[in-house]
Amino acid sequence: MVIGEAAPALSAWQNFYVIVGSSAGALTGLQFVVIALIAEARATGSMQEIRAFGSPTVVHFCAALLISGIAAAPWNSTQTLSIVFGLCGILGVLYSLSVVRHARRQTGYHPDAEDWTWYVALPLAAYVSLLIAATLLNSHPAGILFWIAGTTLLLLFLGIHNAWDTVTYITVKHLVKKDDAAR
Repeated sequence: MVIGEAAPALSAWQNFYVIVGSSAGALTGLQFVVIALIAEARATGSMQEIRAFGSPTVVHFCAALLISGIAAAPWNSTQTLSIVFGLCGILGVLYSLSVVRHARRQTGYHPDAEDWTWYVALPLAAYVSLLIAATLLNSHPAGILFWIAGTTLLLLFLGIHNAWDTVTYITVKHLVKKDDAAR
């Protein structure tokens, strides 16, 4: 149960964040299985590619899990909550910028416009959105909590999309190699 000044605003969101946080936690574990299967399939790649495309997926799932945990915690004030969400937004923005660096440094795959959108632009927008929402939380808590919930779902869906993108890319690449070897 949420206590203090933030209680009325957050109490209605408890079930939402339990569902989203649980999903994010489960999907984070599933991403570890995906990486293990990729390694088992002996797919070619490097640590640079994992940093550019695999790690961000885990980070977005973990961000959704973290936001859910933060929202479900018993905060005494929306001011403290807004500071914590703001820190999450800042860290997410900084991480998104590091993804750009990693994507440009790796040489095993050439990202196209869709990759830049899903792996950089949308996550950066989500973390900037969280940062902006954090600054507005004290003045408009009821509406901003919907904004934060939407941002959390965006991070979850980004992770799902990017995990699927990785699996399909590796699968197709592996099947092509098998077909080439059979010829």
